[in-house]
Amino acid sequence: MPSAILVAHGAPADPPSQERVLQALAAAVGGLLPGWVVRGATLAADGALESALAGLDAPFVYPFFMAEGWFTGTHLPRRLAQAGATGARQLPPLGVDPDLPALIAQVTMAAAGRAGIAPETATLLLAAHGSKVSRVSADSTWAMAAALRPLTRFARITAGFVEETPFLAQAATGLSPAICLPFFALHAGHVADDVPQALAEAGFTGPLLAEIGSDPAIPGLIAAALRRAVESNAA
Repeated sequence: MPSAILVAHGAPADPPSQERVLQALAAAVGGLLPGWVVRGATLAADGALESALAGLDAPFVYPFFMAEGWFTGTHLPRRLAQAGATGARQLPPLGVDPDLPALIAQVTMAAAGRAGIAPETATLLLAAHGSKVSRVSADSTWAMAAALRPLTRFARITAGFVEETPFLAQAATGLSPAICLPFFALHAGHVADDVPQALAEAGFTGPLLAEIGSDPAIPGLIAAALRRAVESNAA
């Protein structure tokens, strides 16, 4: 029986809330994969990863992260090894999933339509995390902006960051008409507090969408990635 674990960073200040979100996401993905065991865990909740791994033989690990950086390249593999999951097969994270640009294009174009905004005259602003120590997070965001340009009709697609330049308040200043999409997996502190505060500071008046990781299509996207992993593993 194939198995998978969806792993996110979680919220160190409130581990149970994000743990519940990951478990609900895992249940939704599992509902699309009959015959699979699919579990969720956050790294911030003590023992959650170890508990999710219990009894699973060589599970696929889907990182619910937006970039291939330190957490997915170093910390998560280390945690898996410490938990004894030597046969676990880690997949690329959500942020670089090949199906994600098309989903974001669909979500943002639909949002523009609902708001009465003509994309040809508007800016799509990706609000992202960034990093004080590594370019990987920002590079992933800029790569997504580039991937979206041929898939949408927005006049401009740009990005602003919480932890590095261009900071979100700076990037959002003077944008009108515009739509802001949080390029985040979970609704935690940055999405709940930092992003709205930065937009308010900038005087941004356009629609602020939900973080892409909460979109209803995400379980299907993850399920498709897991199916591809099985097919690739069998080839």
